[in-house]
Formats: sequence, structure tokens, C-alpha cells
Amino acid sequence: MFICKKCGKVDNFNLMFNPEYKGEKNIQKSIDKNGNIHITTDNYTFIPDINFMNKHAVCSYCGSIYCWGISDR
Repeated sequence: MFICKKCGKVDNFNLMFNPEYKGEKNIQKSIDKNGNIHITTDNYTFIPDINFMNKHAVCSYCGSIYCWGISDR
């Protein structure tokens, strides 16, 4: 899980998209047998990491971007 450094909320991957993203914005989430979350959007599947979060994910609570840290929750 990732925590917003600005508002302190832990994101549960109900991600908002970067305003510059041009895709269809359809998201599907799944968890593999190792407990890793996989996100599929526009036929691209990935396991999110802190680098991805800070480049692309917008906090769904306060709208901040480039604001993520790792949460131990």
C-alpha cells in the first residue's frame, strides 16, 4: 500500500489518472497467489511500485501527484 505524503490517506488503488493520460481509463485489479496486486488498464498489466505511483497516480482523496510513500498498513 502507498500513503499520500500530503494528506496522509492510504490509497487502496481506486486511482485517479494523471490528467494528461489519454487512454480509456478502464481499470481492473487482481491479486496473485503471492499477494501482489496487478492492475490492468487499457490492456496493459503491471504491479504498481513507488516509482509508478510517483509518476502516474493521483491521490484520490486530495488530488495531489508526486506525493507517495510506502505505508506499513
